[in-house]
Amino acid sequence: MKAVYFAWVRERIGLAEEDLAPPREVETVRQLIDWLAARGEGYAAAFANPKAIRAAIDKSHVAPDAPIAAAREIAFFPPMTGG
Repeated sequence: MKAVYFAWVRERIGLAEEDLAPPREVETVRQLIDWLAARGEGYAAAFANPKAIRAAIDKSHVAPDAPIAAAREIAFFPPMTGG
């Protein structure tokens, strides 16, 4: 699956996107965030507060407990505000 990072998530990780192959036991968005946070300092900084991260699977917003098994793309971004 492809991970896409936006705003300060991208800045902290240092990548706009990457291909991921998480282990089989990583089944939900929340578990993927935890797995990513353990990958290194930039990831740990980006995902330090998981409640501040929003996710979309294949361009649809999802909850942290959403399954990732069929995902082609997962996007991570901070909460958005309108104006």
